[in-house]
Amino acid sequence: MEFVHEVTAYLENKPGRLAKICSALAQEKVDIRALSVMETDGPSVLRFVTSDLESTRAVLTSIGTEYRITEVLEVPMENRTGALAKLLEHLAEEHINVEYAYVSTGTTPGKSLGIFHTSNPKRAMQVLAEPAASGDRSGGRRPLHSR
Repeated sequence: MEFVHEVTAYLENKPGRLAKICSALAQEKVDIRALSVMETDGPSVLRFVTSDLESTRAVLTSIGTEYRITEVLEVPMENRTGALAKLLEHLAEEHINVEYAYVSTGTTPGKSLGIFHTSNPKRAMQVLAEPAASGDRSGGRRPLHSR
């Protein structure tokens, strides 16, 4: 688990705009580790994490795409039923809000990669680093969804 830099760009919602960015990154041998695209009333919101921030900046600047950089939490997770729910419940128990998130399959079989923007990133990292975050935390308490 670590803090990583996420790129946010606003794209015209038209054919080929996302392809242009992905192709330009591929030409520079920049891997996209996780990606999310969301439609809005205005431009679409593209958020992604790459293997090389400086090359990503250079590519986006060269094709005239405006962007901003945000620090987010990258969390390796088990790719199994309930893993994301357990992680989110753990954050909720600590009163940490997940403002947005997206998940990508990991490079290791059975693993996935979660990208989280939270209300308290440093505390979120501490909470998720605790050994109980991956094990059973119930301690006799009901899960959040049943309260």
